[in-house]
Amino acid sequence: MKLVIAEKPSVAMALAAVLGADEKKDGYLEGGGYLVSWCVGHLLELAQPEAYGEQYARWRYGDLPILPDEWKYEVPKDKKKQLDLLCRLMKDKRVDSVVCATDAGREGELIFRLVYEYAGCRKPMERLWISSMEDAAIRDGFEHLRPGKDYDRLYEAAVCRAGADWLVGINATRLFSVLYGVTLNVGRVMSPTLALLVQREAEIQAFTSRPFYVPEITCGGLTASGDKLAEKQAAETIRRECDGQTASVLSVEKQVKTVQPPRLYDLTTLQRECNRIYGYTAQQTLDYLQSLYEKKLATYPRTDSQYLTEDMQATAASLILWLRDNMPFGKGCLEEPDIDRVTDGSKVTDHHAIIPTVEIARTDLSALPSGERDVLALIAMRLLCATGQTHRFEAVTVVLDCAGHSFTAKGKTVLQVGWKEIERLYRMGLKQAELEKEDPADAALPELTQGQTFEPVAAGVREGKTSPPKHYTEDSLLAAMETAGAADAPEDAERKGLGTPATRAATLEKLVTTGFVQRKKKQLIPTEKGTNLITVLPDNIKSPLLTAEWESRLKQVERGEISAEAFMEGIADMNRGLVKEHTAPEERFAGLFPYAKGTRREAVGTCPRCGGTVYEGKKGFFCEKRDCSFALWKYNKFFTGKKKTLTKTVAAALLKEGRVSMSGLYSEKTGRTYDAVVVLDDTGGKYVNFKLEFPARKGGRK
Repeated sequence: MKLVIAEKPSVAMALAAVLGADEKKDGYLEGGGYLVSWCVGHLLELAQPEAYGEQYARWRYGDLPILPDEWKYEVPKDKKKQLDLLCRLMKDKRVDSVVCATDAGREGELIFRLVYEYAGCRKPMERLWISSMEDAAIRDGFEHLRPGKDYDRLYEAAVCRAGADWLVGINATRLFSVLYGVTLNVGRVMSPTLALLVQREAEIQAFTSRPFYVPEITCGGLTASGDKLAEKQAAETIRRECDGQTASVLSVEKQVKTVQPPRLYDLTTLQRECNRIYGYTAQQTLDYLQSLYEKKLATYPRTDSQYLTEDMQATAASLILWLRDNMPFGKGCLEEPDIDRVTDGSKVTDHHAIIPTVEIARTDLSALPSGERDVLALIAMRLLCATGQTHRFEAVTVVLDCAGHSFTAKGKTVLQVGWKEIERLYRMGLKQAELEKEDPADAALPELTQGQTFEPVAAGVREGKTSPPKHYTEDSLLAAMETAGAADAPEDAERKGLGTPATRAATLEKLVTTGFVQRKKKQLIPTEKGTNLITVLPDNIKSPLLTAEWESRLKQVERGEISAEAFMEGIADMNRGLVKEHTAPEERFAGLFPYAKGTRREAVGTCPRCGGTVYEGKKGFFCEKRDCSFALWKYNKFFTGKKKTLTKTVAAALLKEGRVSMSGLYSEKTGRTYDAVVVLDDTGGKYVNFKLEFPARKGGRK
């Protein structure tokens, strides 16, 4: 009997239905010679620093860098039950082999292997590697299961990725947080991405808009433009000299140009298009696509390929025929599809491009949620466009002379509409207005000949202003992440940019949730907190080139070109150097953080819960760590009335000694004051508790 472990319950149910495992058990399904169960994302996570030593519970410069000799893992409380079940199933005597059926990628491999290793399983391991959840694809995948050892290097790369993120995140975050007295989250991919946003914002702020003036003439059914001028007076002079005069055609240049069909979608290009057209975030697009994949309507989402393999041509051909007849934009297909253009197995690594599946023909698309329907229509349209005919047009450039001044007009005449007709019909079905303004150069020019004259001409001046760089949207930022560091990389480097198609959406979401970036409609704007963080970080932490090199080296680990040990030693060396180079906060940056050391706020004491630093705020004394709820409020039932509040001196004594003698405490019940010893009796809950000890009265009573 085979034990099949999927990544999610929904995927496990789909696999079980095909395999005939229809008997429901507690946490798994059984039947047809299979046990089918699932993980719930990561069942094991890298342990926190304190697992490697109690001293790491406190954030101190002297403990850095933290470089574990061997990784430790911990089990989230809400996932322990499922992990225990998988361990029992792996040890079940009926099970003779285990099938890894998690998502076919680096992260999916890590999710399964950690469970396999944790369980101490030594039974044969096989790998299901599919790009579609269609029944036929599942059956074919199980008929051609691959040996698990074929993916050992993929697992090693996954462990390296997780370890590198942990080392940089823990050490750099603690280092700069300790130096500047405020929590500053640092991430291997997140920080360089934030740096792109901060740099663009700085360019926008530094930009000075300048007016420009373009003299124009209108004659013979066209408008021609002169050179862009900085001085209005110069443009007005040309206008006066040309208005009412004769213009002659100096030259007419015609050139036939071809626009090739676009490639099929990989995940990043699809996320960009969905953001541009629908305003969906990268994470929303991934979620919609993942749901379509699990509903067997789309192929595997987390792919970086834009091509199909040769064995998919027949399936693609039948799918295209159905789309032509059943989708509104299918009427734009006027010729036979060119499937060879999108077929190249050498450019497909783990997964082919994203396309619909034939299941679309058996599905009521109107019943899908609107987001899923939008994404499915978009990838269907792209399949038709990518296999459509080329778009050909004749570009015309006309140069005219008027009063000794040169003017140019451009236009084009469509010779073959090709794939653009599919795109036009698709746009007609959108609810919003045209996505892009029509370029005046797209209009056809009247037929003109050299030497032809026009009289009289009407002259004018078109005014405008230079525009600053545009704020990043998720569309443009994903494009920047994909190519970040490429300009400075060696010619022979494998340029993979920041992150991977599978992780970029999560990176953007984390920037928003941590308060470093805010969304304004489609725009992504760095906050003051995010800008200040990038200001204090050294170049090697926020450099896109460094992180791009790491992604490239992870690929080398996958291919066996470098060892996992060599990769991790490089990351460790970088962390050692980081701590050695930054021993104190830079004075020029101290003012960026209002509560940093050396500025308005000083440490009051050490948090008794987590070891963090406690600082004074407007209404109390709070732990610096975002995830710690420890707080001593200045106004509470002990410190009220008679202008009695919890002072910094008293708070410091409580944090240091756990108790402090006080006089003049106020009782709301009696309306009187009294003397007592206030004892910090923190129970770790939402609020900090106190106990009172009173001095002994006469007779020995307290």
